[in-house]
Amino acid sequence: MNKVVKIIIALVICLMVGYSASTVTRPSVETWYPTIIKPVFNPPNWIFMPMWTLLYILMAVAAGLVWDKIKEQNEEVKKALGFFLIQLTLNAIWSYLFFGLKNPMLALIEIALLWLMIYETYLKFMKINKTAGYLLIPYMAWVAFAAILNASIWWLNR
Repeated sequence: MNKVVKIIIALVICLMVGYSASTVTRPSVETWYPTIIKPVFNPPNWIFMPMWTLLYILMAVAAGLVWDKIKEQNEEVKKALGFFLIQLTLNAIWSYLFFGLKNPMLALIEIALLWLMIYETYLKFMKINKTAGYLLIPYMAWVAFAAILNASIWWLNR
């Protein structure tokens, strides 16, 4: 299997996770989310879908680049992709906690764990393919911002 096919498979997986999370997010964005107090730095709702789509694409390319090194660095690649799958799962769970359960406090705890897993994935990716690691930096930055936003929403609505 060549690198492009690996990237496409990773892209399908990432976009499926994003779509899955959106099925629980969308109804709450139309009902619950407008009713809660948000900080002044809360972005407009329209920014989230294109931003997450871009981040999922970058994540998929990163995963595909790492996966492509499996013959040369089998154990390291398996570990790195294991962390990638864990953080991807946590990514989806956050939407269920925040928007599905409408529980910003539980989501805040989970997003801290998510960020740590992204960071660990970044470190593992950097050892295998520097470009793959760099591709995760916007994701880490966005999730850090999302954590601050999540914390602010929890604080304002406690």
